[in-house]
Parts: sequence; C-alpha cells; structure tokens
Amino acid sequence: MSALRRKLGDEYQVVSTSASGGGLPPPRSAPRGKRQRFVDKNGRCNVQHGNLGGESSRYLSDFFTTLVDLKWRWNLFIFILTYTVAWLFMASMWWVIAYMRGDLNKAHDDSYTPCVANVYNFPSAFLFFVETEATIGYGYRYITDKCPEGIILFLFQSILGSIVDAFLIGCMFIKMSQPKKRAETLMFSEHAAISMRDGKLTLMFRVGNLRNSHMVSAQIRCKLLKSRQTPEGEFLPLDQLELDVGFSTGADQLFLVSPLTICHVIDSKSPFYDLSQRSMHTEQFEIVVILEGIVETTGMTCQARTSYTEDEVLWGHRFFPVISLEEGFFKVDYSQFHATFEVPTPPYSVKEQEEMLLMSSPLIPPAVSNSKERNSSVECLDGLDEVGTKLPSKLQKITGRDDFPKKLLRMSSTTSEKAYSMGDLPMKLQRISSVPGNSEEKLGSKTTKMMSDPMSQSVAELPPKLQKLSGGGGRMEGHLPPKLRKMNSDRFT
Repeated sequence: MSALRRKLGDEYQVVSTSASGGGLPPPRSAPRGKRQRFVDKNGRCNVQHGNLGGESSRYLSDFFTTLVDLKWRWNLFIFILTYTVAWLFMASMWWVIAYMRGDLNKAHDDSYTPCVANVYNFPSAFLFFVETEATIGYGYRYITDKCPEGIILFLFQSILGSIVDAFLIGCMFIKMSQPKKRAETLMFSEHAAISMRDGKLTLMFRVGNLRNSHMVSAQIRCKLLKSRQTPEGEFLPLDQLELDVGFSTGADQLFLVSPLTICHVIDSKSPFYDLSQRSMHTEQFEIVVILEGIVETTGMTCQARTSYTEDEVLWGHRFFPVISLEEGFFKVDYSQFHATFEVPTPPYSVKEQEEMLLMSSPLIPPAVSNSKERNSSVECLDGLDEVGTKLPSKLQKITGRDDFPKKLLRMSSTTSEKAYSMGDLPMKLQRISSVPGNSEEKLGSKTTKMMSDPMSQSVAELPPKLQKLSGGGGRMEGHLPPKLRKMNSDRFT
C-alpha cells in the first residue's frame, strides 16, 4: 500500500481492483438478479427474429451470405453433403449410359468398343467420375469416340464441378478469413469507471490491441440503451442514445498501438446529466461500445463490440497505468489491463453540483442594487410632484416654474449616482474628481441661481410702488408701512 501511494500519490486512499487485476470489485449494497443484456461481452447480440412468415424466402435469394453466416458445423455438413450428392449423381449418370448401351454385359469382350472403357458396374463408374473430376487420370478408364452422349455428359460434368467448387470453396475461404476472428485480439476492459478528469465528471473504459499489426482508421462509438416513455405516452423499451466520445475534437479516431482510455465527459448534453452514485442503484441501462477499423494485413473491415450494464460501472474508480518505459521501448503490462483503484469523487450528479454552485454564489449583483436606488429616487420625485400640486396657487407662483423641484431633485439624484459610481473608481480617479471647481461646485451654483430666480420673479409681480419700497434687493417687509405690512401678512396667511 505504501509503495502504491508513493507511485500514485497520497490522495488515493483505498485501492480496489477487478478480478483479473488481482483484486475484487467493490461489493454492491443489494445483489440483483441476472441482467438480460442486449449485447454480450463477446459482442454477440441477443436478438432472435421470429414470425417471419413469407419473409423467410429472402434468405434463399441470398443463399451465399446465408451459408457464410451459418455456424461451422452446419457449413461442414453442407460442404460434405453437396460433394457427396454431386458425385453420386454424376456416377449414376455414367452408369445409366453404360447400362443403356449394354456396355455392362460386354465389358470383357475385346472386340466390342464401349462408351467408357473398363466400366462394367457402378463402383467402376464412380471411380471414373472421381478420376475425371479430380483430373487424376490413371489412364485405365477413358471415353471412346463411339459415345457422343458420353462426351456431352463429360462437358456438363466439368461445368457443374467448377460451379460447385467455386461456390463451396469460396464460402469456406471467406468464412475462415472473416474479420470476426481479428476482433478476438481486440480487448475491452471488464468494467467502466466514473471519476473526475480535468475537473469534469467523466465516464471511462479501456480498449487494447493484442497484435502488432495495426487497425487502420480505427473509430469508436458508444450507444446508451435505456427504456423511456415519451410525453405522448409511448413506451420505448430500447431507446438508443449517442454518447459523445470526442466527435468534435477527433478523439474518436484512435491510433490503437497501446491501450487507450476512452472518455465521455458528463455535462448538460450528456444522457448521464442526472446520474449520481445513489441513483445508479435504481437505474437500468446498457452502454454498447462499437470499435471499427480496417485490418492491416487483409484490408477487410473489422468490428468489435462489447457492453457495460449499470452493475459494471464503478463510481469513483480509475484505471491502473499499464505502460512503462524500458530500455529503448515501451512495455505494456496486460495483467493490469482490467485493474481499477478508488479515487476521491463527489457522489453527486453534474446537475446537483451545478445547483449547489448556484446556491452558494451571491444572488444580487451590484447592477441590481443601483437600479433599485434609481427606482427609489424616481419614486421620491413622483411623491414630491404630488406634494407640489397640493400647494396653494400663490405659493406655486412664488416658486416660479412648476418643474423646479423635480429638476432639482433629479440633479441631486444624479449627483448621488455619481458619488456612488465614484466609489467604484480607482483612488487616482477619485482624487481627480475631488479637485475644487468640478461638477459639484457647478451644480451648487446652478441650484442657488435657480433658487434666486423665483424670488426675483415674485418681486417683479408686485406693484411699482411696492417694488420701489423693496429697494430692489433688500427685505421687502422692512420698508412697508404698517398697514401694508399687515395686509401683506393677512394675504399670505
């Protein structure tokens, strides 16, 4: 354990490998029954076609492919049966010709010329056919020129024999050179693993090539088989979904010289977006892996398949390294090909992790608070407008223009907004903005000017005598007579 920690790091605490790697996989909480697979581990599809009816005649229309797809025992049986029947049939034809011509009774007469020399029974006719078909030519039995029907039968025998040989021998050759046998030397890991890689939750499995010959243009694809129900109520028992293993980046194109780890990043576009360690105990799915490539030696396309059920996906595991550098070459240790070990992995799904990240982040950004302050200042302006409309008309005339309070408050609100924004500026810019003679002093002079304008307008509205008494700029009440002063006070109250 200590040596393993020194090699891989202290963060990997518990080590657990699969059966082929020298350890046991982590036990499941509740054992399940035997899982019905769509694709076996060896790549065979568990699908049987039934109730074909009249469609079964389509197999006879493509008899050659049907013969190639049969099992070896049926191929050998058909091979032997076809040659046996053909030989017996042609030997019978030669015996019938000899029988009809009377050659069987005159076989030992030296003065008689038969159709086939030295054919006097069925075994001798069968031997003549085999010698002719196999081009052995012992020279003891031969066709004479006194038998034209024998010459015609000989030509028919040669054509029929060539057709049978081409059909059966070609079928056996193709079946022996099928690329399915090349797939036997392509390996897949027994388990798939889910752990963190590059900061993202990733589904991983391993592929390898046992031969030194390469797989040209090797490409890998993954299908997720899972039952689901559509919003319309339709039930799909084996719905096929594509798992992205690097289509956009070209990672699905493999250079399969050494074992490779195939990765599927679980994100919002992945079918495993809601998958967590807890939900794996209730989910039922199957991951079908398809590896295709061209065999370098024969140029034929080869396809290898395997599958992983939910029980064969290990959460929080990673594969052991199998490549080591030796003296002048890289060595692959296939004894650790299926081995995995545990690594720290969050038990939550990607969706749950994103939701927790959003809950931990602040909900109200600064821009929202600024908008709220602006809205409150506008509400204050509206309230002041309502108060201004409730004043007496005389006081409204004294104040001058009706939109004076609103403009003043708007100017003050813009000043406060500027002050708020000034707090977000750097210190140098704040010092520059605080220099005397800037916008704040201009704003103060503008407001005092606006305050003095209504007073000047109110004095201009007085009679000429009262304007003279006011002295142009002093206090008006101090120069009025007592009667006018009283009248003025009663007027304003």
